[in-house]
Amino acid sequence: MGSIYLIRHGQASFGADDYDVLSPVGIRQAQVLGNHLAQLGLSFDRCLSGNLKRQKDTAHTALAQLAEAGLEPPALEIDSAFNEFDAEGVVRALIPAMLPEEPEALNILRNIGHNPAEFQRLFALIISRWLGGEHDMPGMQSWLAFVADVQAGLNRIIEAAGKHERIAVFTSGGTITALLHLVTGVPAHQAFELNWHITNTSLHQLEFSGSKVTLASFNSYTHLQLLKAPELITYR
Repeated sequence: MGSIYLIRHGQASFGADDYDVLSPVGIRQAQVLGNHLAQLGLSFDRCLSGNLKRQKDTAHTALAQLAEAGLEPPALEIDSAFNEFDAEGVVRALIPAMLPEEPEALNILRNIGHNPAEFQRLFALIISRWLGGEHDMPGMQSWLAFVADVQAGLNRIIEAAGKHERIAVFTSGGTITALLHLVTGVPAHQAFELNWHITNTSLHQLEFSGSKVTLASFNSYTHLQLLKAPELITYR
């Protein structure tokens, strides 16, 4: 039986002009993760990442710790199927129709760093509309299209994998949620309820035998808990 380790990226720069950059906390989380993997003696047959900067930088930082421990990882492969969904595009497409019910929505979006709780409330409403599909707009990436891309990426991994390979995939919370939905059959809305709890640099393990894929573990962040440093446990 083979294993796929899904790894969420470290904390990005929430509220900054460029979200797609690891924060200092995110860099530290990736270092801690890599050291944890090295202590476990985990070596990988393949390592993949989406092509977002926060995903690739998490991968390079963590894998450098494995290399230092003598567990030289293979070269990082890039597959855009493991990118995050286009959250900015979804928000831009769906928010106009929500303004009569949410007149402060634009102000909330312009000041997300000042009131994260209010942003989370609004974002959850937007995601609920996106998942339903009734509000899809031309040019917007739909939930079904996103899931199809993720499924294609998973299929490529499985088709190329040996029976007992261990594969690391550095990705994002939405992608992990889509895979949870695909592998377990949990409805999309319920999967996204779990999404809000996915921790930065958390580990999620899938096991595969032939084309059959099962969920072995979800949202493990023991590497952060052991440090007893609450500031390293983040969700964006």
